[in-house]
Amino acid sequence: MGHITNGNIYRKLGRKIDKLSMRAPWTQTLYEILKELYTEEEASFVVQMPYSLSGFRKIKRATGYEKKKLHRILDRLCAKGLVMDLKIRGSYYYMPSPIVIGVFEFSMMRTGDSQGIKKRAELFHTYLQGEDAFQNRNFNGNNNISFMRTLPHEETVIPADYTEILDYEKASALIQEADRFSIGICSCRHEKLHLGEKECDVPLDTCSSFGMAADFLIRNNLAKEVDKAEMLDNLARSKEMGLVLNADNVQRKITYICHCCGCCCNVLLGISKYGYSDIIVTSNFIAEVDENMCKGCGKCADSCHINVIRMLPSDDINGGRKIPSVDESLCLGCGVCVLSCNTGAIRLVRRSHRVITPETTFERIILQCLEKGTLQYQIFDNPSDVTQRIMRTFLGAFLRLPPVKKALLSDLFRSSFLDFMKRGSNKQGKSWLTEV
Repeated sequence: MGHITNGNIYRKLGRKIDKLSMRAPWTQTLYEILKELYTEEEASFVVQMPYSLSGFRKIKRATGYEKKKLHRILDRLCAKGLVMDLKIRGSYYYMPSPIVIGVFEFSMMRTGDSQGIKKRAELFHTYLQGEDAFQNRNFNGNNNISFMRTLPHEETVIPADYTEILDYEKASALIQEADRFSIGICSCRHEKLHLGEKECDVPLDTCSSFGMAADFLIRNNLAKEVDKAEMLDNLARSKEMGLVLNADNVQRKITYICHCCGCCCNVLLGISKYGYSDIIVTSNFIAEVDENMCKGCGKCADSCHINVIRMLPSDDINGGRKIPSVDESLCLGCGVCVLSCNTGAIRLVRRSHRVITPETTFERIILQCLEKGTLQYQIFDNPSDVTQRIMRTFLGAFLRLPPVKKALLSDLFRSSFLDFMKRGSNKQGKSWLTEV
């Protein structure tokens, strides 16, 4: 790695992406990914951009680009998915794409250029799964705020608990409340296809996006627009195929639902292959077995995408059958096992402790960045301002103190902390940001 110096633009870009909502530790593979995706001009531009979602004028001041040139480079980066442009209150706001969800997904949602896609698939696979740096940096067992949560298949919840399923826990309700829809290629499945590791017959076109996220993907030719009926058909197909539904970890204005299988999904593989239980937030339900109804067929264990159901000998001496045992520490509460059961012996029941889901994307990013140690970059987001650089240093040191972080993320102070952040954004004239 002798060719990488402190002055290398890709090293600076790596530092920039590492300070977003998902950490991106520096390795030789990350260098190769960045060099593959960004031109030197694009890398230099992203380094100069504000860290947080910003309007055109603010980016113009931060980068010094004249108007026409700024439009051209923003359009190019958005078309590649390396910068996100979101339309809010009729205006566009831009932010650098984090490594996940962002650079990986949008780069692998494209088709064509099979050789280029294959190379990217190999690089991303090495960085996200083949090396320890990314996983150890992001999934160390101490995380509570994930970017993704599991949705239960609604009909798999026992009738006594069904009436308690909230709308944000229902995939059908999330689809009904959205105003724009898109379906694109699943980045994980596309990656595994080019690696020769796709073992399932699930189609590539399953990735569902909603609202402003769908608008971004459609506008930049990263996904096709569909109507509500097509989105519901996509959901029905995933139920039929026994896929796990994983969604944006927010209650309002959801941006995506993933339709995941155990052989392709990097998140599910993070659990089944590497044991990273905090990579995703479970649903508020968990699988429970009625031993008296179970025939010991093992279909539930075979259907589990993360292999947390084992068939163990029962006390039924005469029958000699085995019954399923669910690892409650890893069960996602997706309900796929229930879909496979013909006897009704396994159902989803409510967990003893309710899972906390951020209300909006604004809240999720604030909490996620606080947990990852990068919140100071969202608050003081101008990379070239000396005063803000000093403030980032002081605030970052304060927020990294374990008692401070623990207190702000606790049930006691979390709501007050988020209210404080919202008021701060409103005072800065960024009330639009809290609506995301």
